[in-house]
Order: sequence, then structure tokens, then C-alpha cells
Amino acid sequence: MGIFEYVAVLTSIIIGLGIAHLLQGVARLIQRQEAEPAYWVHVCWVAYLFLTLVFWWWWEFRLGDIEVWTFQLYIFVVFYAVVMFLTASVAFPDSLEGYDGYRDYFYSRRAWLFGLLGLAILTDVADSLVKGFDYWLALGTEYHVMSVAQPVLCIVAMISRNPRFHGTFALVMLCHQASWALRQYSTAGPD
Repeated sequence: MGIFEYVAVLTSIIIGLGIAHLLQGVARLIQRQEAEPAYWVHVCWVAYLFLTLVFWWWWEFRLGDIEVWTFQLYIFVVFYAVVMFLTASVAFPDSLEGYDGYRDYFYSRRAWLFGLLGLAILTDVADSLVKGFDYWLALGTEYHVMSVAQPVLCIVAMISRNPRFHGTFALVMLCHQASWALRQYSTAGPD
């Protein structure tokens, strides 16, 4: 087993814990729907994060092309996985005690959620560059524009409590994430 496989095992555990947290949250949502109704914007972000965590494994296949691993690169990849896990963890509370439902929780934790999400997006840019400048260029204009627009929109989301903004942002990000993955990653890396 090479260094990439060792790194992949550790980061897979971290990402797997994030996926498990999201799935447990969805299960609680289903079980307690009458007492704690879902908030559709929150559900969209949960779906976005679930897709992002699942796609994360696919995106990281390109790290297998790296021939020389350094400790700094190892720490960076682990950091990226931890940021993704923390983002998923903030998406669902362990309990709604102290909150007036999922809507209240979502807006009260929006600074953390979107701060971590913005950090994850910026970390993804660095991750793409680690995979090689040609790889980064091959991602195209859409990726480069979204890499700037998404963190800016995350900053707005950290500040704003406007339900229309949050609803629109959630739907656009969810649709874009699904579309991007299906268009770009039919194989391990851009064509």
C-alpha cells in the first residue's frame, strides 16, 4: 500500500463520519417530523453537503497521481477532510433544545455553516492546484468563476437572514453541484 492509500484511508474515515452525521440528522428529521418540522432551505443545504461529501472521494482520486508526498501535503489533505466534516457537523444539531425548530437553528448557525463552507470552497481551489496546474486549467472558466462567486456568496449568507436569498442560494448551489459533478466527473478527473 502506497502513501496515497494511507492518506485515503484516514480522510475516508473523516468524510465518512460527516456523511454518517448528515444521514443521522435526516433520520431524526424523518422520525420527529411532527414535533420538529423540516425547513426546506436547511434540507437543500443538507442535500448539497451530502453530495459534496460523496463527490469528495471521487475528486480526490487525482491525488493518486502525485508521486512525491510531503508531510505538508498530507496535513493539507487531512485539513480539507476536517473542514468538510465540520461543515457537515454544523448542518445538523445533536439536539434542537434551545432552538425554535430547524429554521431557527439554521439562521442562528449560518455564520459557522457558511464560514466553513466558504473555507471548504477555497480549500478546494488549493486542492485542485495541488493536483497540477494543467488539471486546474482543465476545470475551465465555470470553475474559476464559481471559485470566486461562491465564497463571496457565503460571506453574504453569513450576514443575511433574508429567506429569499438563502432559498435561492441553496437551490442554485445544490443544482450547480449536481450538474457540475455529472458533467465533469464521469471519469476520475476532467476529460
